[in-house]
Amino acid sequence: MATMKDVAELAGVSTATVSRALMNPEKVSSATRQKVEDAVIQSGYCTSNLLRGMKRNESKTLVVIVPDLSDPYFSEILRGIEHAASKQGYLVLHGDSQQQKCRDNSLIHLNYSKQADGLILLGTDLPIDARKSEQKNLPPMVMACEYAPELELPTIHIDNLTASYEAVNYLAHLGHRHIAEITGPPTSTLSSLRSQGFRQALRRAGLPYDSSKSIQADFSFEAGVVAMRKLSSSPSRPTAVFCHNDIIAIGVIHEAKNMGLRVPEDLSIIGFDNISFSEYCDPPLTTVAQPRFEIGYQAAQVLLNQLRGDKVHIGSRLLDTELILRKSTKPPCR
Repeated sequence: MATMKDVAELAGVSTATVSRALMNPEKVSSATRQKVEDAVIQSGYCTSNLLRGMKRNESKTLVVIVPDLSDPYFSEILRGIEHAASKQGYLVLHGDSQQQKCRDNSLIHLNYSKQADGLILLGTDLPIDARKSEQKNLPPMVMACEYAPELELPTIHIDNLTASYEAVNYLAHLGHRHIAEITGPPTSTLSSLRSQGFRQALRRAGLPYDSSKSIQADFSFEAGVVAMRKLSSSPSRPTAVFCHNDIIAIGVIHEAKNMGLRVPEDLSIIGFDNISFSEYCDPPLTTVAQPRFEIGYQAAQVLLNQLRGDKVHIGSRLLDTELILRKSTKPPCR
């Protein structure tokens, strides 16, 4: 059986740091904790607490599968999950879904070997087969952020369509008649819903939908920069842009200013998510705020209720959003 020294060597830290990360995770940095968690999985190390839990057929461990751990959108969701879990004495392990697909020794093995009590999915692009027929081989699961009705899982999320509609409707009420959108990847369910909300708002305002002003991107700063260049080459430049997340929007602001455009005088920009950066970019970003901490907290709470044997409603639970008005939007100058 692996020892704490084995874990320390794999993680590149001292045994004292391993002990703190496992027993008092709040006393080490998130980066160090992640190194230790990965080393624990790779080595197969079991703490005495975990062994005692296994005797009771529980590990006091929850696994969270995140689409992209580098995306700041997920930070508050993870904080909410950890807050709820820690109150019940649970350890939370995080795994990036793309990295998990490429790793032999991963968090996913904990699920199949019953060394994790529950699983929280923060997206639909999964490194495991979570179909209803396969769920008997997995611990209890909850989904958050995205909704996949075919999985028949309890899900905590927002109404992406309505939130997008309200954001674009706000731009129309300001007087904008040439509104573009920069979407997420075409495979993203939430981007599809946000595009539907965008089109419904245009129809409500009596504005035509122009596919040349709907630019596909991924959820990155660089994608916002590239998308802004494409929009600038359009014969009729938009006066407003609705972006499917804040990171894209911040990239758009950066490139618009490089082009000599004034935000919001020449171009109004709305983002989505209300990550912390959105308040501190220049100008501060008008955006759709998601209750991200609450999404994470409720997802963990639902999972913990399942683990206690409580009956949990299968299906969608919608939380409210709010349009946060800042200085990146105003009526058009032309």
